[in-house]
Amino acid sequence: MKTKIFCDTADYVIIKKFAKNSFVQGFTTNPTLMYLAGAKSYKNYAKKILKVCSNKPISFEVFADDPDKMIKQALKIKEWGKNVYVKVPVTNSKGKFSGKAIRYLSHRNVKLNITAVYTAQQTKKIIKNLNKNTKSIISIFAGRMADVGKDPVPIFKECVKLSKKYNNVQILWASTREPYNFIQAKQIGCNIITMPEKVIEKVLKFGKSFQSLTIDTVKKFLLDSKESHFKL
Repeated sequence: MKTKIFCDTADYVIIKKFAKNSFVQGFTTNPTLMYLAGAKSYKNYAKKILKVCSNKPISFEVFADDPDKMIKQALKIKEWGKNVYVKVPVTNSKGKFSGKAIRYLSHRNVKLNITAVYTAQQTKKIIKNLNKNTKSIISIFAGRMADVGKDPVPIFKECVKLSKKYNNVQILWASTREPYNFIQAKQIGCNIITMPEKVIEKVLKFGKSFQSLTIDTVKKFLLDSKESHFKL
């Protein structure tokens, strides 16, 4: 199975660039990325992005913290474009499962990207609340697991297994830290991996030989030593 690459960004220039690139097949954003991109109006900035990205899936996240407000925001976001997935966190900030919002929206044909997922148990609960005829993404945060010493691979394997019989449920490798995560995501059978622009650029260069890497590394050390004017 092919693992699709999405770009994790809200930068208009980057999205415009990759919207024309077949290597990148979609985009994910979140309120933090929107803020860092300089958005003043969440809606207006999203619609600006959608003018250059109308044919590839893109996720915009709600920022409410209770289910009724999540639903209200999600229904508004859904109307921005046919390619829009609405991101809903798996729990609110108090740890309460967002099942009500997930169930309500999914059964009204809102394409969802359920985010901030860390366990197979969460994935199981999400799947139980989905309308299996509505396209859905489950975003599991591999990098953040690894940051605290957890191995994400066994969890991904279990989540991929749970989703296998549902054609419209896709597992996404999120919080990518390094290019090799793409290889891991492919080996596990993830449907999607989302990564920042810098990591995508490195994946595009896959295939360099160990000999070339050795020479490049030694040249860099040599150049830096000359520029430093070190003497012995």
